Amino acid sequence: MKPACPYGTHRVIEPLGVLPQPAWRLDNTMTVRDNEILIDVQALNVDAASFTQIKQAAQGNVDRIAATLVDIVARRGKLHNPVTGSGGMLIGRVAELGAGLAGKRDLTVGDKIATMVSLSLTPLRIDRIHRVHLHKDQVEIDGQAILFESGLYAKLPNDIPEPVALAILDVAGAPAQTARLVQPGDTVVVVGGGGKSGTLCVYEAHKRAGPHGCVIGLSPFEQDCQRMRELGWVDHALQVDATDAVATMQAVAHATQGRLADVVINCVNLPNTEMGSILSTRDRGRLYFFSMATSFTAASLGAEGVGKDVDMLMGNGYAKGNADYALSLLRESPALRRLFETLYV
Repeated sequence: MKPACPYGTHRVIEPLGVLPQPAWRLDNTMTVRDNEILIDVQALNVDAASFTQIKQAAQGNVDRIAATLVDIVARRGKLHNPVTGSGGMLIGRVAELGAGLAGKRDLTVGDKIATMVSLSLTPLRIDRIHRVHLHKDQVEIDGQAILFESGLYAKLPNDIPEPVALAILDVAGAPAQTARLVQPGDTVVVVGGGGKSGTLCVYEAHKRAGPHGCVIGLSPFEQDCQRMRELGWVDHALQVDATDAVATMQAVAHATQGRLADVVINCVNLPNTEMGSILSTRDRGRLYFFSMATSFTAASLGAEGVGKDVDMLMGNGYAKGNADYALSLLRESPALRRLFETLYV
């Protein structure tokens, strides 16, 4: 038996010598090692880029979506979409703590938690899928999962409904990174501002940019733009397809009198939006690609190709304290809470 590794390399079947996330296949037998936590899984929140790809491939058929998820886990021992490379996260109850973790964690058997690491590195077994929520990217299941010693988690709060907490925690890094990036007076563009992570970023950007700043939300859908206007956290809601790079730049340039954005945050769950974001950022501006649909190659070579000197942060979904911070936004904003409860309860 391989020695237990804090990062879970002992679970890697192929190829050997890599960490669990880039591995093709993991050992998903649910016998707990000394440094592991066993979780009885209740729901998966599939990464938006992954769920969108699976839903499109299945033409929206719920049974085919469920079969695809089961097949991925059966082949790989984890929910790691081979097309998008992304996973998601889960909620469940602690079923067992490895002997080496006893007394070292603030957990006891029965605690309800959300994992704050990707399903693309989490050993997972699906026994049964109860329900697929097409408009929430969520799947109710019976199954089990393993969290490694290094794995991050958050205890679920008592004052926020579980489906809402699951949705928020899945994208908790987005508002936390926005808080770091946006300065008072900044012009901020949120690409995909009408979505789950985009809405949180719009709200956070509005707080951080302040009365002398400007927040612009982009979406190809009129209903998203209308909702952004009604919530009142954007100065402009622009209906534009972010895969059309020039049209996106022109829309942002028009709204900013040619200055473009100090900060651009990309939350779109579809590919080919890199160049629209890059062209919308001023020289020496800051650009955060939160979306797992982002191509590093497209962003890096594309910026070089158009002569854009911008600082790009590639989708680190973790920031210290991001879980508590994201949940605190719902507590401070009744409007934000009402929206998420409407969408996810």
